[in-house]
Amino acid sequence: MKLFPLFADLSQRRVMVVGGGAVAERKINSLLASDADVVVGAPSLTDALASLATAGRIRHLAGTFEQSWLDEAWLVIAATDDRNLNRRIADLARARRLFINVVDDPELCSFHVPSIVDRAPLTIAISSAGHAPVIARRVRERIESLFDHSLGALTALAARYRDAIRRGRPELRARRNFYDWLIDGPVGDAMRRQQPDEAESLLSAALHQTQAPSRGKVVLVGAGPGDPGLLTIKALRALNEADVILYDRLVDDAIRDLARRDAMQIAVGKRTGENHDATQARIHALMQEHARQGRLVVRLKGGDAFVFGRGGEELAFLRDQGIDYEVVPGITAALACAAYAGVPLTHRDHAQSVRLVTAHCREDALLQDWPCLAQDKQTLAFYMSVGQLETLSTQLQAHGRSGDTPFVIVENGTRPTQRLLHGKLKDLPSLAQRHAIVSPAMLLIGEVAGLAPNLNWFGATLEA
Repeated sequence: MKLFPLFADLSQRRVMVVGGGAVAERKINSLLASDADVVVGAPSLTDALASLATAGRIRHLAGTFEQSWLDEAWLVIAATDDRNLNRRIADLARARRLFINVVDDPELCSFHVPSIVDRAPLTIAISSAGHAPVIARRVRERIESLFDHSLGALTALAARYRDAIRRGRPELRARRNFYDWLIDGPVGDAMRRQQPDEAESLLSAALHQTQAPSRGKVVLVGAGPGDPGLLTIKALRALNEADVILYDRLVDDAIRDLARRDAMQIAVGKRTGENHDATQARIHALMQEHARQGRLVVRLKGGDAFVFGRGGEELAFLRDQGIDYEVVPGITAALACAAYAGVPLTHRDHAQSVRLVTAHCREDALLQDWPCLAQDKQTLAFYMSVGQLETLSTQLQAHGRSGDTPFVIVENGTRPTQRLLHGKLKDLPSLAQRHAIVSPAMLLIGEVAGLAPNLNWFGATLEA
C-alpha cells in the first residue's frame, strides 16, 4: 500500500470516534490538539474522557453504534474491541465516502494516524501504513533528537514575515538563502536562547539589507568521555549543523563520525611535551578565523568543556573578540567513569562529598591542599593522574589518609576497551605499573571505590 501524505484542517470539523476506551482516549487527545469537533459514541467512557465530556471539550453519544452517528462527520475512527463492529463501521464510512481509521487493523483503514514530531506550527509525520507502528515510533524518537523545540516558534515568526520576505527577496534563490540564514544564523540562535524579541529585531533589520549578513558563531560542545550514546541531543544537533569542528585528541572517532559529512574537521588536541599555551593560542586563532568567515564552528572537547577543559579561557577570548558563542555541556569523565564502574560518587554511609581534582596543574598547586584531600568520608576524582600515581599515593598517606583506602582506576572509561583496576591506596602505583595503565584514565579514591568489585557492570576487571 502506497499512501498519499496529507495534512488535514480539522478545526471545527466533526470527527466521529466510536469507542470510549483507552485506545480511543489516545486518538481523541491528538484530535483535540487540532481543534477538531470530536463526538464520541460508546456505552461508557474512561474517567479522562468523561472529564472531557463534562468540560464540554467532547460530545458523548451514549449507547451502541447507530448509522446516524456518521451524519455530518468528516472523519471516522473506529476504536472498539469488536472487529465485526469495526468492519461494519468501516463499510458504512466508505459507502459515504468518509475516511475511516480502524485502530490496529490496517486492512480496514482508508487513512492512518501517523507518529508525530510536534514543533507546532511545524509538524513532522511518520507513517508505516499501519503495518509497523513500533518502527514508526522509533523513527520519530530519532527525529525528535534532531530538531530543537524552538523551531516551532521560529516557524511562527517566519509565517508572520512571509509576505515581507517574499517582497524583499522576490528571486527564488535569494529567498531560499534568506531562509537558510534565518534558521542557521542569529535569528534561530536567539530563538534557541529564548530571546524572541531579539530574534524578531534581527529578522526585521535583515529585511532592510540587500542580502542576509554572514555572521559566524562558536559552540563549545562537551563530547563526554567516549561512548557516543552519552552525547546530549544538543551536542548531536551541533555536530549535524557544524561547518568546522575543532576536536581534542581524546574525542572518539565514533563521535566525530556523527558529524555532518562535509564539515571541515581539524585536530587541535594537546599532547604530552607540547607547549600547551601555544596550542591553545592556535585554537583561539582557528575559532576566530572561521567564525569571522561566517561559519558555525564547533569546539569539540572530551568530557565537559568547563571541567578541566579550558572552556572558560576560550569563552573569554570569544567575548573579547565579539564572536557569538554557545555552550553545550557534556557528561564529565568523573560522572561517566564512576557510573560505568558501578561506583556512586556520593553515598550516605561512605561519602558526603566529592572533589574533582586535576593531577596535571601548575607547579606546587596541590601542596597546600593535601590535608583537605586526605580527609575521610569524601570521594576524590583525579583527572590526568596516570603520571602522578606515586605522588598521589605517597602524599595522601603522609597527610593522614589510610593506606587501606580503596581506589579504582577506570582506563578508557565508557569505551569498548574499558579496563577497571581496584585495590588499596598503598598498592596503587605498583598495581597500575603491573597492568600498564595508560591515559586516558580516571582515578577514584575513597570508601565508595570499595563498591566497584560487586557493582561494576561494564568492561574488563583486572586482577589486583
